[in-house]
Amino acid sequence: MKPIDPAQAHALAAIVSGGSFEAAAAALSVTPSAVSQRIRALEVAVGRPVITRSRPLRPTEAGLAIVRFARQFDLLSADLASELEASDDGPRQRITIVVNGDSLHTWVLPALVPVAESLQIEMLREDQEYSLELLRSGAAAAAITSVSAPMPGCSSHALGIMRYIPVCAREFQQTWFRDGATAEQLALAPVIVFDRKDDLQDQYLRSRTRRVLDPPRHYVPAAQEFTDAIRLGMGWGLVSELELGDDPQGLVPLSPGGPVDVRLYWQQWRHGSSALATVGEAVRQAAAVLRRPAPVVP
Repeated sequence: MKPIDPAQAHALAAIVSGGSFEAAAAALSVTPSAVSQRIRALEVAVGRPVITRSRPLRPTEAGLAIVRFARQFDLLSADLASELEASDDGPRQRITIVVNGDSLHTWVLPALVPVAESLQIEMLREDQEYSLELLRSGAAAAAITSVSAPMPGCSSHALGIMRYIPVCAREFQQTWFRDGATAEQLALAPVIVFDRKDDLQDQYLRSRTRRVLDPPRHYVPAAQEFTDAIRLGMGWGLVSELELGDDPQGLVPLSPGGPVDVRLYWQQWRHGSSALATVGEAVRQAAAVLRRPAPVVP
């Protein structure tokens, strides 16, 4: 395979961002014909298609790898420019990361405040089960995920365990769970779910009852409002112990009911930049508030 031409890789990245050759041409200040020529030359260099000619245009597996290369190249170029200029007057480098809603709501944001003094940070909110897709597509340079195995071209670092407690308002408990959270009552009691990707409540139901239950559901896709809905008695749900803290403000654990533990990992591009390394270090240090895995007893 021939070496990848950065201009050709950036043409592909611009197509993926804009969705068309015309949008890519406008972003790169060239003609659509020039973009098309770069893509043809890129496909000759790699010996396979890099984009599907569909609507909307989508990168192939090879194309995704090249898009990541283009965006990693941008990060490294920005690092080099900062080093050569040695000035604080230039534009701040932008780093895009993926964070699940509960981590963003409880522990990640304070960690990024010092980093934000010198960088632009774009945070994409996505469930930890699905965040790697944004990393894989090149839309983000790092992600908090529940997947430990590093994605190709990435490193993976264990952050810790985020523990979720099944809770409800005291009045809700008296109405629905006076005799405890039995399987029969859990099948009937309304439950609060973050969105249709959120599987935490169903994980609890499966572990608690060994059955597949389908109780009435309310979807509340915002971290603060999710907990507010539980406090207001709309339903029960799983809330992180970091948010509950020492003052659960009227929320009581389901009885009986055990926690649901979610292991979190930080995955980032292996060939990123010093700016990305700075963000990663800040996130890993802040993750000290998470639970540590129990030691393995031989």
